[in-house]
Amino acid sequence: MAIVHTRTCHICEANCGILVELDGDRVVSIKGDPDDVLSHGHVCPKSTAIADLQTDPDRLRRPVKRVGDEWVEVNWEDAFADIARRLAHIRAGGGAGALYIGNPSAHNYGIGTQTAVVKQALGCRTVYSAGTVDQIPHQLAQLWMFGHNSLFPIADIDRTQTMLIIGANPMASNGSVWTAPGFRQRAAALRARGGQLIVVDPRRTETAEMADSHVFIRPGTDPAFLSALILALDEAGAIRPGRLEPMLEGFDDALAALRRFDIPALSAHCGVAEADIRAIAARLGNGEPACVYGRMGVSVAAFGTLNHWLIQLLNIATGNMDRVGGVMFSTPAVDMVALSGKGAYGRTKSRVSGLNEIMSELPVVTLAEEILTPGEGQIRALVTIAGNPVLSTPDGRALDEALESLELMVSIDMYVTETSRHAHYILPPCGPLQKDHYPLSLGAIAVRNYAKYSPALLPMGEGEKADWQIIAELGRAMLQAQGQPAPNLRTPREVLDGMLRASSHGLTLEQVEAAPHGIDLGPLQPGRLPERLYHPEKRIRCAPEQLLADLDRFATSMAGPREGLLLIGRRHVRSNNSWLHNSKRLLKGPDRCTLMIHPDDAAARGIRNGEPVSITSRVGSVTAPAEVTEDVMPGTVSLPHGWGHDRKGVKLSVAATRPGVSANDLTDRKRYDPLSGNAALTALPVEVAAA
Repeated sequence: MAIVHTRTCHICEANCGILVELDGDRVVSIKGDPDDVLSHGHVCPKSTAIADLQTDPDRLRRPVKRVGDEWVEVNWEDAFADIARRLAHIRAGGGAGALYIGNPSAHNYGIGTQTAVVKQALGCRTVYSAGTVDQIPHQLAQLWMFGHNSLFPIADIDRTQTMLIIGANPMASNGSVWTAPGFRQRAAALRARGGQLIVVDPRRTETAEMADSHVFIRPGTDPAFLSALILALDEAGAIRPGRLEPMLEGFDDALAALRRFDIPALSAHCGVAEADIRAIAARLGNGEPACVYGRMGVSVAAFGTLNHWLIQLLNIATGNMDRVGGVMFSTPAVDMVALSGKGAYGRTKSRVSGLNEIMSELPVVTLAEEILTPGEGQIRALVTIAGNPVLSTPDGRALDEALESLELMVSIDMYVTETSRHAHYILPPCGPLQKDHYPLSLGAIAVRNYAKYSPALLPMGEGEKADWQIIAELGRAMLQAQGQPAPNLRTPREVLDGMLRASSHGLTLEQVEAAPHGIDLGPLQPGRLPERLYHPEKRIRCAPEQLLADLDRFATSMAGPREGLLLIGRRHVRSNNSWLHNSKRLLKGPDRCTLMIHPDDAAARGIRNGEPVSITSRVGSVTAPAEVTEDVMPGTVSLPHGWGHDRKGVKLSVAATRPGVSANDLTDRKRYDPLSGNAALTALPVEVAAA
């Protein structure tokens, strides 16, 4: 008999509530849960991939060891022992170990409770992660302005009258660094109450299509647009921080630094008409609730940290920070801000290029050179957890070369991927329905305060382990082989219960588990500042010296030559980075790995719709079908990320039928935001020609 279970979809940041109907261990259906306290029945196609992931015949069920070009099953004990012995030998010989943590770890609360033991065993103080091709500029701007890297301002879409979205596509993502399931319904409610949704993006995205207005912007020039908005407010006498004013330190200094620019020059640089800039500024500064939200397009850019500083200056200048309908700060069931360190910057630097450590991470743009460059501290052993950096970080071919040179590589992964194919061991976790779930990181950035715990729906089979068990047992084995004491093991449930009890709501895991549709803890509340600020003086530092100095770099870039075609990425609602392309349900439909190009640019190059084109950058070249469309502005081309499943040795049979090409065979590890070290994946200069 089939039984319906409540659960949270763990695939993306939306954390939608779902109803999973099981007949034994067979998934009958996955639907939205209308009683879920956050998503209210919304669900997107990605949730259906859970069934494919659970039953995928390509998914590894046992540890495997690479022997030549073959993978041989081994038992857990032998795998852990051999890995531990090899690592001890490498470290005794002076080689360094490193850890790379992939994006799915943010959706799996158990992983983060165990990684410290692996870091200790590898001897690494810092890690590499997908964070430095993603959200680190948010966190650095927050550290400098608010005093804590995890103090995320959350756009209050449910009560705002104007929402400006720049470089984000929540119709595909349902929010990113912003847990907002059911974005379409939330945006429709905004318009129904007389509000406006404005999108600024080089591409007419799915979000732009349903917005009240869409404005094209030249890729990589976001500081010009954001600065022009602030200057337009300044000229109109519409800068009104309101109750924030006593909390602001250096606000006048920030304005003075921006006044070196003039609006016509900024308009010409970013390609947004001066009239549009002034109209948007007037809307933001009209006194009604408004919020500005920027995401990947402004994060993975050469001025990523500068962009996020300017976005928050806008929210401050209009009096819309810590205000209903503006951007607000959550009171989550687990307060990761209160329970974690505020974050550090620049305590150490990368060995080869000298890039700053940030939030205990080194920029992943340095990983290949740290492996390939001889000398003291050279990385000779690497553990990857739920990550595929060959497809998700810049210059994947260089990383391929680097990974192949390692003396020891271990991947904790379900599949033989573009990255794990280089490993000496792959240690596979159990299927998704055999794990529990809690939105530890993402609940803190939700549009509403809530708590929800999802128990595992299926038991683990003989010889299967969850990710956290693999990490904990591997770390303990590696420490013991080096003669170091292994710490006592605390299960994720024990850690989670302690965090819940320590936070302001004082919940227990037992209470949360007893509410299968979640516990609604209420809307975000205004007036969290200045109490929520982590600077000792309880003020917002509006003019960090590093950001004022970065305005000089931006001013220099404005005077530089204009590039030719500029490449941007894109995402799709039926995809999530590189890790859902083996789902039969999601791969259905038209080819999505195409190069979007404007008709004028196509005509100038003799390119016709559907025909193959070569795309070439400084570091590489790929070939993809052309999609000639006015949905990208002239001078811009767009290729989705996460594809490129045709490398030798990859064992993803569904993905192999439509492998696509990797945008990160084009991106350049020499292009990054020097403040955060975040890869500058967008606005990449490329040449495009008929293949």
